[in-house]
Amino acid sequence: MILLGVLQPLVHDVPAQQTDLYNALHGPSWVEPFGTDHLGRSMFSRIGAAIRLSMSLALISVFTAVVPGLIFGVIAGWKGGLTDKAISFAADVVAALPGLMLIMLIATISPGSFLVLYVGISLVLWLEYFRVVRAQTRVLSASPHLESSRLLGFGTWYCFRKHIWPGLASSILPLAALGAGNAILALAALGFVNVGVRPPVSELGLMMTELFPYIYDAPFILMQPILIVVALVLGLNLLTRSDTSWK
Repeated sequence: MILLGVLQPLVHDVPAQQTDLYNALHGPSWVEPFGTDHLGRSMFSRIGAAIRLSMSLALISVFTAVVPGLIFGVIAGWKGGLTDKAISFAADVVAALPGLMLIMLIATISPGSFLVLYVGISLVLWLEYFRVVRAQTRVLSASPHLESSRLLGFGTWYCFRKHIWPGLASSILPLAALGAGNAILALAALGFVNVGVRPPVSELGLMMTELFPYIYDAPFILMQPILIVVALVLGLNLLTRSDTSWK
């Protein structure tokens, strides 16, 4: 899927927004491998652009969610006491709001804004990393290996790098792949209910909404964005089940 998104402009340079009403809802051909939509736009170009949009948002959202989740989780689990209670209370306040509903509320502030969608998805995703990191850090910080390093005079950064991070990496990296899949699903869901990006942007959920009225005329065209979402999320979820992919 990533190769399809990256290579599409090189092998098929038809603009994703170029319309041709005389060739609307045409099936696959040598000229258009994926056919055309209801406005005669190239589905191959639109699918490639949608993959790039979804993967870019997912990767950026996951990265910016992992950083605060990791930092606050380590601080809360390592320091404990009032620090742990304060950070955990803030996380509980955010968790009290339904995730998708919170993203929709933020998205309505500036409809169609890519930045607002990114902020909303990141705000929801960081809670998963915080909870996992906090729980594991509490166990790792009490290990005899870390205590020995502290008694020998090693600093906080050394202890984190040698004792905390190796124990966290095996959980953080698979969780990041799962978070990327959830971000793609959230973006597609927002596009499907017309809360996310606006036409004529090529986005998988928005493409489903636009093509749904033509389900009987061109079912193959409608199935393409659905299958792409399934393939992207399935691929990312399978990464979380691989023990060797992070070694």
